[in-house]
Amino acid sequence: MGSVDTRAAPTAADIDAAAARLAGVAVRTPLINAPVLDERLSARVFLKAETLQRTGSFKFRGAYNKISRIPPAQRAAGVVAYSSGNHAQGVAAAARLLGIRATIVMPADAPRSKRARTEALGAEVVTYDRDREDRAAIAERIVRERGATLVPPYDDPLIIAGQGTIGREIVEDLAQRGLAPDIVVIGASGGGLAAGISLGVKARVPSARFYTVEPEGFDDTARSFRSGRREHNDRLSGSICDALLSNSPGELTFPITRQLIGQGLVASDAEVGRAVRYAFEELKLVVEPGGAIGLAALLAGRLDVSGKVVVGVLSGGNVDADLFARLVTSGDGAPRPA
Repeated sequence: MGSVDTRAAPTAADIDAAAARLAGVAVRTPLINAPVLDERLSARVFLKAETLQRTGSFKFRGAYNKISRIPPAQRAAGVVAYSSGNHAQGVAAAARLLGIRATIVMPADAPRSKRARTEALGAEVVTYDRDREDRAAIAERIVRERGATLVPPYDDPLIIAGQGTIGREIVEDLAQRGLAPDIVVIGASGGGLAAGISLGVKARVPSARFYTVEPEGFDDTARSFRSGRREHNDRLSGSICDALLSNSPGELTFPITRQLIGQGLVASDAEVGRAVRYAFEELKLVVEPGGAIGLAALLAGRLDVSGKVVVGVLSGGNVDADLFARLVTSGDGAPRPA
């Protein structure tokens, strides 16, 4: 029970094993190329649409890979996770498929749609105040009381390996077009997605470069890259990118991202709002703010990608209807994109 040994960093072989477990269970999401985006950025731009994954985000991959490896004798005690919503839904869906009880510790201010979907998948939701309470401590208490297995949001080798299947698919799908990625842009919270994708891509395309993107004012990963140690955010609320508001990079994920990525960008809420609207109007995709942050950095010109093969990861599409309506009609008060 409890969390796994976080000293055991995953490998490319672990990602291949995860891909075999997820085959026929997870959706192999499309790698979308849009000529309008190519023209705007003077590059070949591809978007990995994890918005179309089971439960509407990439989180199902890691959750299923982790939960499917729980020994049968431990499954009756259930699983516990903490999440603002996307990991919650991924864990709930994976547990339901495997016939395991799931309990999710979720912030009281999480988007209503995410909580409703989590409960609809059969999970019990325990709420907390994200500014005053420690979600990990609450989850660990439930784990001890029930003898359950903790399914962390990012700091676990099986979680990272599951997310790494996205990188594997990116390389394979570009290769079918005779291409390889030059630059991959990934939204970052605790770093599980960034660590997994960078491992999955680097194993096949060592020359690829990566950038994490975080909400302005919550750039713990970028600051950690600069300082060489895990930095922390002063607060955990105050951005529309609710899915990306972690306290600091993970103990396991940071050594991986520091070695393989090492470069972090930020995007403002206004830039993210414009990206959400751009994805809707120009690409016909529904993307949540946290899922659009990589696209936001590209549209805002935070990187010179001219002439490159660029991949942006659209990590999730679980956005409340009222927020989405505001963003696609007003861009959160920002001017319309050129």
